[in-house]
Amino acid sequence: MMQVSRILASAAARLEGVSDTPTLDAEILLAHVLGKPRAFLRARGDDAVTAPDHEQYRALLARRLAGEPVAYLTGRREFWSLDLAVGPGVLVPRPETELLVEIAVGALAGRRHPHILDLGTGSGAIALALAIEIPAAHITAVDASPAALDLARSNARRAGIENVEFLPGDWYQPVAGRRFDLIVSNPPYLAANDPHLRALGREPAAALVAGPTGLEALAKIASGAADHLRPGGIVILEHGSEQGPAVRELLTRAGLEAALTRCDLAGLERATLACRPAKTGSCG
Repeated sequence: MMQVSRILASAAARLEGVSDTPTLDAEILLAHVLGKPRAFLRARGDDAVTAPDHEQYRALLARRLAGEPVAYLTGRREFWSLDLAVGPGVLVPRPETELLVEIAVGALAGRRHPHILDLGTGSGAIALALAIEIPAAHITAVDASPAALDLARSNARRAGIENVEFLPGDWYQPVAGRRFDLIVSNPPYLAANDPHLRALGREPAAALVAGPTGLEALAKIASGAADHLRPGGIVILEHGSEQGPAVRELLTRAGLEAALTRCDLAGLERATLACRPAKTGSCG
């Protein structure tokens, strides 16, 4: 039987060039197999791993080496302190998407019972994080994928979250005639020929690819935002690091004001927000 430390070192070396975080991936997978926290691995590096556990670990490692995301292998992903179930039918929540939650919480400060719309909710990551941060909010989460909605509902039940409703449909279709204080979305924003798609091949194409330019979904959301925002309401969109100027133009063209792009922790333009002017003619 091999020791924990030797297994991890070997796995991390094999994952070099396959993963941007080879050591982290190796630890998460072994912790999953052993049913222990990652801190246990560091504290008990001399412990032996049983043959059945080692065999299970080797099988998961082979799948990771073939490009399968760690979150699909473990069935879990942490987002904004939530332990979310994920699977091949939904996009794996990224740390950079937490920026949308941060912006939203700040934008809604002082609003007592805001109504929030999350378009393309996937695993429910954004909607559920906002439900925790703003418990007085009423949140509507929309997705065209029935499988994604089932997973999001399950995540809400596991977290004990009750202030989110889940509706099936394409973008604004399920909420026709309704208006919100906030619209938030992490839509598909990759172009069909984007070179990053090769590394993301195991995740659902519908959650990644918007069309030939990558702006198609962003344009749909922007064009309908004014009709679904209350006066003074805000829309926040995640997008690619080079799409900020185009998204600001889309939102401005749609009749929204004060378009502003925020950067993620890596310094890359990641989210753009704009507002529907209040009746006084200004936002806020």
